[in-house]
Amino acid sequence: MLFRRFYDDPLAQASYLIGCQSTGDAFVVDPNRDADQYIAAAEAERMRIIGVAETHIHADFLSGTRELADRTGARMYLSDTGPSEWRYGFRDDPRVVALKGGEKIPVGNIRLEPLPTPGHTPEHLSFFVTDGAASDDPMGVLTGDFVFVGDVGRPDLLEKAVRVVGSSDSAARTLFASLQQFKSLPDHLQVWPAHGAGSACGKGIGAVPQSTIGYERRVNWAFGIGDETSFVKQVLDGQPEPPRYFAVMKRLNRDGPPILGRVSAPERIAENRLPALIREGAVVVDTRSAAAFAAAHIPGTLNIPLNKNFATYGGAVLPYDRDLYLIVDGEARGLAPVLRQLTFIGLDRVAGYAGPEAVKMWARDQGSLGTVPQIDARDFAADRHGAFLLDVRGLTEWREGRISGATLIPLPELLDRIDEVPKEGLIVVQCQSGSRSSIAASVLLSRGRRQVGNLVGGLSAWTGAGFPVEG
Repeated sequence: MLFRRFYDDPLAQASYLIGCQSTGDAFVVDPNRDADQYIAAAEAERMRIIGVAETHIHADFLSGTRELADRTGARMYLSDTGPSEWRYGFRDDPRVVALKGGEKIPVGNIRLEPLPTPGHTPEHLSFFVTDGAASDDPMGVLTGDFVFVGDVGRPDLLEKAVRVVGSSDSAARTLFASLQQFKSLPDHLQVWPAHGAGSACGKGIGAVPQSTIGYERRVNWAFGIGDETSFVKQVLDGQPEPPRYFAVMKRLNRDGPPILGRVSAPERIAENRLPALIREGAVVVDTRSAAAFAAAHIPGTLNIPLNKNFATYGGAVLPYDRDLYLIVDGEARGLAPVLRQLTFIGLDRVAGYAGPEAVKMWARDQGSLGTVPQIDARDFAADRHGAFLLDVRGLTEWREGRISGATLIPLPELLDRIDEVPKEGLIVVQCQSGSRSSIAASVLLSRGRRQVGNLVGGLSAWTGAGFPVEG
């Protein structure tokens, strides 16, 4: 049996290629939109992908199931459980095999068996994996977003991300029931989850790539609670606000993600075109570092630095219904990774890009560049100058400690609540370390706020300097 894990670090997302080396048949579970990586891996092993499966309707990335099926001719194995409003909208596709649980899916001498494990989502399935050449018993379980290393999938996303009012409590109780069934399985079974540390699909996911049922039963907090009421309280407590784009992902993954096919690179535009584009209201994303943007940037552009969190923050502030233009540092170092992360969350409308020299050209041809003053915690504590202090962290962080007089608007909510921010006067933006506040500052500047500063180092710098917090 061939078993290969693919891991996308920015999304903390895992997918799996499972193949029978005797017959050459292969199967992919929970693919993202980079179909090339799975096709290349299968071809390198002289295998053909005959099936693609999903554990559930994902919220944190755009599924690659349709993409991979379109490229390979594979059948799609999808859950047909849960309420009608959360069943796949493309299940009438003749390539779709609807799963209720208990079916046996042959992959050469390997067998996959879906097991309903609702709770994180109502239609969630896990998959037993059996290497028939070695044993008739399963060797492990692909748990999707049901059981992670050290944690379980959050049951509140339908309510928090998609606004299904009142669904969190019932989903948490369903998750508890699924766990009671799951923890009775044999200790030796491997646990292969769909996410690792850093994913917003849980609140304390471990960084270890896999585990066993026996180990999780010993150390995972969720297996140690035998009372349903206590479990519901603990699993719902402290869950962070989901990224803004999660609602879009749930809808697109349910109804059917658009197929990319072979994607060509966007046009490299002449730097002198940017002024006209910005005057026309184009969305221009500067992917340089926060420090470079703060020192000098083209007025009206948004700053989302290219780093591990680019997709998460991009999904918080970028529109899905408009073309995007990028400022990137070279095609290989900047454009390719930016496009990959945008594609993974369905932001496909990249119409063009320019290099960082566009900033210098703007200064030469258009006049002054924008800046973001960097405000030291000690200076701000000594004299706040009547500033409006905007905290763009999450509600859980806010409750744990906050600067007196701050107003909370989490970054994913900023665009929807922009009118709550004064149009005149100094605005100082703050987060935990300074990364989210830098992005928020660029959003405010692009929306007409003229005096916007960033509290350097955020709350960490504030407390590090010895200043008190409330909460």
